[in-house]
Amino acid sequence: MAGIFRKKKEVKLPEPKMSDLEQLCGGDKETYNALLPIMFLDPRKIEVPIKQAADNAKKSENEKDFVGARMWYEVAGGLALYEGDVKKVIEYYEGAQRVTGQKYLVLNNPEKTVAKAQEYYKKYLHD
Repeated sequence: MAGIFRKKKEVKLPEPKMSDLEQLCGGDKETYNALLPIMFLDPRKIEVPIKQAADNAKKSENEKDFVGARMWYEVAGGLALYEGDVKKVIEYYEGAQRVTGQKYLVLNNPEKTVAKAQEYYKKYLHD
């Protein structure tokens, strides 16, 4: 019976390891949360050129295929992010937002988000 009332040992759980993107963003949760769902780990592996992705998005939108339009806008937006083209990032994620009604955090501060993405790609992707 005495064993029931013993003090339990405190179990220390290991601290979760921060991802490379989290480390790069530091304490900037807004930029991290904007990049996490839209950033391709290695956009060089995407075989569709950005122009074709954008054309596919517009075609799908015109055909009222909003699921396809969203997918293609996100592909085009992710490639624009990799290229560092703020204007196209805005254009493509506004398109995705238009067809889905979903808010894309990248549109809150696209210049800063693109700059962090560029920093990530320069550091972690080597040609």
